[in-house]
Amino acid sequence: IKAQKVRKAVRNGFRKIFREFDLIAMPTTPTPAFELGEKTDDPVAMYLSDIFTVGASVAGLPAISIPAGLSRDGLPIGMQLVAAEGNEALLLGAARGLEKRFRFRERFLPDPGRWGA
Repeated sequence: IKAQKVRKAVRNGFRKIFREFDLIAMPTTPTPAFELGEKTDDPVAMYLSDIFTVGASVAGLPAISIPAGLSRDGLPIGMQLVAAEGNEALLLGAARGLEKRFRFRERFLPDPGRWGA
């Protein structure tokens, strides 16, 4: 019962935001990506790296993460977009537009064609 109340409160919070805004843009994670194998011995740290994605999941909302750039150490930084229920087309269109604007593949991948540009 407590979990359902929390879910309802989260959903209501998002609904209130979506009365005024079409999309929410935020980081996907609180830090840039970590090196492969870096946090395998610390499951709490790995869980906390996904903390910004929990709200949309709990509320059952469409969300997408796109590459937005690189950290000073050359590790990827993700940007997350969240939309209201039923606004998947808007979400995907915005994500595609931002991907084109950021030109992540062209700027940062050695061979952009290999990733199915």
